[in-house]
Amino acid sequence: MPESEGRVLFTREMKKDYTILVPTMLPIHFKLMLNILREYGYKCELLENTGKSVVDAGLRNVHNDTCYPALLVIGQMIDALESGKYDLHKVALMISQTGGGCRASNYIHLLRKALHKAGMGYIPVISLSVGNMESNPGFSLTPVMLDKIFYAITYGDLLMLLHNQCRPYEVEPGSSEALVDRWAARLTEEMRGRGLVRYRQVKANYREIIRDFAALPRQGSPKTRVGIVGEIYVKFSPLGNNNLEDFLLSEGAEAVVPGLMDFCLYCVYNLLMDHKLYGLHTKLRHKVFEFIYRFLIKKQWDVIEAVEEEGTFRPGGYFPHTVDLTKGYIGHGVKMGEGWLLTAEMLELIEQGTCNIVCTQPFGCLPNHIVGKGMMRLIKERNPQANIVAVDYDPGATRINQENRIKLMLANAAAIEGAAPEAPWEKKNLPQTPYAPEYGLDESASDYAMSIKW
Repeated sequence: MPESEGRVLFTREMKKDYTILVPTMLPIHFKLMLNILREYGYKCELLENTGKSVVDAGLRNVHNDTCYPALLVIGQMIDALESGKYDLHKVALMISQTGGGCRASNYIHLLRKALHKAGMGYIPVISLSVGNMESNPGFSLTPVMLDKIFYAITYGDLLMLLHNQCRPYEVEPGSSEALVDRWAARLTEEMRGRGLVRYRQVKANYREIIRDFAALPRQGSPKTRVGIVGEIYVKFSPLGNNNLEDFLLSEGAEAVVPGLMDFCLYCVYNLLMDHKLYGLHTKLRHKVFEFIYRFLIKKQWDVIEAVEEEGTFRPGGYFPHTVDLTKGYIGHGVKMGEGWLLTAEMLELIEQGTCNIVCTQPFGCLPNHIVGKGMMRLIKERNPQANIVAVDYDPGATRINQENRIKLMLANAAAIEGAAPEAPWEKKNLPQTPYAPEYGLDESASDYAMSIKW
């Protein structure tokens, strides 16, 4: 096997008949993204193995002081390889690599170490990184692929938002999930070919998707809304949070989950702040990052606008306003882990009327304990209606204890709502300007964000 700096490369020859295994995190988004990779000749499979065997595989192959997401991601991959389902000489693994200060940047090296320990060091590991931190001759993301993957994020965020708002009320169980699958198949078909995505068609799809979900038969009175924030893997992954969304549904609640686009914007915004706070990056690079930020903001705005115009559903947050909410709470130089964004998302949910929040965090994730659990007291002091519970996820934490803490939060929510019934969401007119020059808000957008009654 060819190697580079001690690692096994994924070659062009491997692309033909190797299956690339991808750990789970965002089921809807990843389904769309893997469909795009398949269109470019990659054989990909999203891992769905769960349970004690995954945790045990992680504990056997990763140091127990390593953060829980690393243990689960690596454990899921090792467990899949040991299942006997795959030809180990015709399989590769894919893992993201961020390059930030978080231990997540070391996942790829921990995975390779685990493979060597398990006698499978010959299996190539592909780094999925926009910055090409590691390159492989048999895998690359072209500009056209990145264009389609980007729209998979916007589509995924919209589908997740609508699915979460329909699922607790659906007349026919599973109908909203079936609609997600139907749209995932249609969007994949539309993104076939080697050309760029036509944005006019994307915007038309937004409106048609919303109309389809609005037409789903629903029943019942509004349920208690519970926001989910936290470390990105544990927040989104059913494996990482013990199927938290399903549990909330079983308890008669509606889950509210901020989208992945907010995290993407957070990463770009931090690059802009690096220049402002520390003088990093050249003026040219700063202008490029500024252009990307404005581009992403406009795309997020178009989704909000489509949801708002139809009028049935509550739109997601608007990032410049999310940024603005942190004033007086936390500085934008705090960016390890989910940094200031975690605090901002809690404030955003409270402002939207989702005052019940589960802050999910790996037990050993110090940055997120600071910006999550560490900020809860200040948030509650200034927002007395806030009902927040921090839940640690770790191999040693029992599921029953986690669920009991959430049940207590829900009991508090019922008492609060009984005293002051939740106000209905009202449709408001959109501002004319979707974003402001200095990464924050202009007056019209600020007035709009503050006037919406979610």
